[in-house]
Amino acid sequence: MSELPAGVGIEQVFLVEAQYTPEAEAKRPAVRAQHLARIAELRATGTIIEAGAYSDAMTSSILLVHANDAETALAIAQADVYVEAGVWGAIEARPFGRVVNE
Repeated sequence: MSELPAGVGIEQVFLVEAQYTPEAEAKRPAVRAQHLARIAELRATGTIIEAGAYSDAMTSSILLVHANDAETALAIAQADVYVEAGVWGAIEARPFGRVVNE
């Protein structure tokens, strides 16, 4: 007997957390439109499942990413204009079991 109910599965994805730098608030406006356009494009292709930032303080952004491994998930985040512009600093990726309907 499976521990999962019928019609429910666990999909392996990666949770990427990107920390905002201390300068993020000043640097973000100049590149935000470019960043959001890229995130929307990656969502449209299915690479990114969900993306957003904590709204209670400017601390970090979260991405749920379809990737084969953590290194690939990190590379997706590190290719973002927020990294180049100094909005995001430390980034980490962890395996995440996403509950899905089968």
